[in-house]
Amino acid sequence: MSAGLPVRVEHLGHEYDADGERFAALVDVSFSVGAGERLTVVGPSGSGKSTLLTVLAGLQRPTSGRVLIGDDDLTGLTERELSSVRRRSVSVVVQDPRRNLLPYGTAVDNVRFAQRPAGRRAPKRDPLDLLRALGLQSVSGDRVDRLSGGERQRVAIAAGVARDPDVLLVDEPTSALDARSRDEVLDLLERVADEAGATLIAITHDRVVADRLGGVLALDGGRVVTP
Repeated sequence: MSAGLPVRVEHLGHEYDADGERFAALVDVSFSVGAGERLTVVGPSGSGKSTLLTVLAGLQRPTSGRVLIGDDDLTGLTERELSSVRRRSVSVVVQDPRRNLLPYGTAVDNVRFAQRPAGRRAPKRDPLDLLRALGLQSVSGDRVDRLSGGERQRVAIAAGVARDPDVLLVDEPTSALDARSRDEVLDLLERVADEAGATLIAITHDRVVADRLGGVLALDGGRVVTP
């Protein structure tokens, strides 16, 4: 099982061009999360939450500042080194589950694929147990492209936690779910984080998620504000 890794963000900034103008998605964002701790990032649409997650995952490079996961400074790594960090230590569940999953594979195939060897310990979690915890036992053998949006989202969560990552990053994990499914997802995230000691960072607009996971960091206009 993992022991979690600390995450430290120092004076992070990210700008992008749109229609010939320069926009700031993140402005001087700094925070830290201890190994095995939880952070919930909240804020209105367009506040920079999802941009922050992609930068934390090394999927997008910031304009300024640093992101450190354990001893690795992501902003100084090559693309190959970033891929190695993600395979070794970080699981990312983005908001659109279709970007996390193999559409023609079954639900259980996707979880097993997420557990494939990547130069680290063999996963201990049983794929069917993960799907069962999310109420997906009846569709475990169904192709992902035939599942509903909410079912795909839960499969993506199962795949995300399947490797017992050191750091788990999730973007709007409950956005397409009813209350019961939302609670099942939160139960699983909490259980995996507790059992594996994983550091959990969740992006959400859902107050229930923030209340359950705690450690709230609020963004507005790309800046850290008082929640």
